[in-house]
Formats: sequence, C-alpha cells, structure tokens
Amino acid sequence: MSPTHDSTDALQIRRVLPVPRDRVFDAWLDPASLARWMGTGEGAAVTVLEPKVGGKFRIVMRHRGGEVEHWGEYVAIDRPSFLSFTWLSVNTDHRPTLVTVELLERDDSTELILTHRQLPPSQVDSHRRGWTAIVAALERTLTS
Repeated sequence: MSPTHDSTDALQIRRVLPVPRDRVFDAWLDPASLARWMGTGEGAAVTVLEPKVGGKFRIVMRHRGGEVEHWGEYVAIDRPSFLSFTWLSVNTDHRPTLVTVELLERDDSTELILTHRQLPPSQVDSHRRGWTAIVAALERTLTS
C-alpha cells in the first residue's frame, strides 16, 4: 500500500439508517439540513454549498465555544448512491483529505458507509469520533 492510502490514515463508519436512501442522500446536499446535523450539538453554519462535481462547500462547526472551518470540493455525485468530496481544515493540516459516502438500499432502510482517507495519522481517532457523532446526528435529524 502507498503511504497515503494505508490503513493508519483511513477510517470507516457504517450505520443503517431507518429512512429511504433518497432522503439520506438529499440531506448531504441541502444546506439547511446539513447545518442541522453536521458538527456537534453546538451546530454548524453552511456558508457555501455548490452541489455539483467541482462545486465547493464551506462549513463552520462550533466546538466548545470556538469555530472550526471545513471546506472542500465535490469530486463525485451519483444520486442516490454515492458522494465523494475533499475535506480540509486545520485538523487536516490544511491538506486535502478524501471522504466518500456510499448509500446502499436495505429494504426500507439505508446502509451508510463513510470512508475518510489521507488523514494525518494523529487525526484519525478524533475524526472517527467526529464522524460517528455526525452520522448519529444525521439519523436523529432524519427520524425526528
């Protein structure tokens, strides 16, 4: 394996959400929805969202009274099954990392598989905790 794609710099989150795949997919590209579940309980602001390949996004998450800006560009959008985008922040050393979101139909539910690659090794665990919380918040938002 190459140094930028070995298992030490990648994480994967899997979760079955009890909602149809179209709704899960749309939640990733709708700025109002994204602002509700992306980030911590303190919320997030989506200041740019261009849901097209090559389109940009900018999300400002609030953490412990501070703000952390995240930005990137959509690499692939295949409704309703696949999204891929770069992800940059102070926590990626301002270097691009790659996030993919696969959505698989499971009867009336959706299996979400989020993979985040090319992270600085020291950031894998904190990103795993962050994405786990974000996916849980996505589920709460879609089922409430």
